Amino acid sequence: MRSAAAVALATLALAACSAAIAQSPPAQAPMAAPVPAADSADPRVVFPPSVQQGAMVIGKVPAGATVRYGTRTLRVTPYGSVVFGIGREQAAPVEVEVIDADGRSQRVSIAVLPRDWPIERINGVPPKTVNPPPEIAERIRREQALVTAARDRDDERADFAQAFVWPVRGRISGRFGNQRVYNGQPGSAHSGMDIAAATGTPVLAPAAGVVAFAAPDLYLTGGTLLLDHGHGISSNFLHLSRIDVKVGDRIAQGQVVGAVGATGRATGPHLHWGMNWFDVRIDPLLVLERGDAVRAGAK
Repeated sequence: MRSAAAVALATLALAACSAAIAQSPPAQAPMAAPVPAADSADPRVVFPPSVQQGAMVIGKVPAGATVRYGTRTLRVTPYGSVVFGIGREQAAPVEVEVIDADGRSQRVSIAVLPRDWPIERINGVPPKTVNPPPEIAERIRREQALVTAARDRDDERADFAQAFVWPVRGRISGRFGNQRVYNGQPGSAHSGMDIAAATGTPVLAPAAGVVAFAAPDLYLTGGTLLLDHGHGISSNFLHLSRIDVKVGDRIAQGQVVGAVGATGRATGPHLHWGMNWFDVRIDPLLVLERGDAVRAGAK
């Protein structure tokens, strides 16, 4: 459920860097548009003062600045936008270091707001997907390693700056971060958002990107597709009954990429939509709320 606080936080961060985001590649362009020249005199460093666990954070820095967060040096767009993710377990404030072209350093502290993580009990899951035998466990390890490697991309495309849209419309049947219990046995926290929809329902790209991974039959996740949005931000779509694109394809926002299914570890047809910043899982619902704030600000 979207809260007024979440929208206010997203609006605050985006208002300061809206001019930069407005210059990002257009949503429906099949190829990335040329990036306009940056205003090198713009001295602003703007990040939201606080964010929720699981948030995608967009900030504004001077063009040409070096930005460090944790162990990573962030990619900066020519117009001064940066992005990173806040993990589910992050509790302490996070710090971003910004070093301008003249070597001056500035540190920005961002408070992280805690969230509640209810328990979700999922029954009727095939037992072999909860306690897989050794040979299946090894297959799962190999398959997940391939997906993890695909998330390591750090393309300069700024598709993440678009206002994301729903890939399918339907009831949210599983929320990001909730603790899962499968057939009475505790499992890991839910890594994305489940949207209930009928098998065969078209799945649309929530933002533009490039297909980084596509496989029709992974053991746990079934039909699996990963769409890279640039700067380490990616979407993954699981349990698909059909995949309509291939690795390397440039995808426009709203383009059909596959269809809802119930493949892999699933008890019924639905779309699992997960999002990552590299290996950090983020909540797609918060990204959608950010998009709502962008659209509201444009009216």
